Amino acid sequence: MSKFQKKRGASTPEVSTASLPDIIFMLLFFFMVVTVLRDASLKVTVNLPEATELTKLEKKSLVNYIYVGKPLLKEQKIYGTKPRIQLGDKFAELSDIPLFIATHKEKIQESQQPLITSSLRVDGDVTMGIVSDVKTQLRKSNQLKVNYSAKKEAK
Repeated sequence: MSKFQKKRGASTPEVSTASLPDIIFMLLFFFMVVTVLRDASLKVTVNLPEATELTKLEKKSLVNYIYVGKPLLKEQKIYGTKPRIQLGDKFAELSDIPLFIATHKEKIQESQQPLITSSLRVDGDVTMGIVSDVKTQLRKSNQLKVNYSAKKEAK
């Protein structure tokens, strides 16, 4: 008889699942921290016009968005088909813009308030009259940094 015996049916060791819950929770926390939730759900149709010279906004927290366009089909029963202004999650009138700007400025540090930009996301089919009215209200509320949102022109 030999001193060494051959192993019969050498099986591979089982994979340890002890650290699996730790890995799952680390992934869960990572995605919770990294994910950015949308601030406003659109109630107007906004087909942005195309442009060639675009610059990206640096600090998204310093930007307040003003949407102008025709209400979505489900909203047209209540609000009609004329272009409307959306501030945040709700429809607004021109007179609501200064209050919207003021509440946004309150949330931001005083040193960064001059850097606040109002970004106009205007549907390409909207007439310029409502846009100039919005700009007038922005001027009255001393919000002078205005940006027009556009999409890159397809070649």
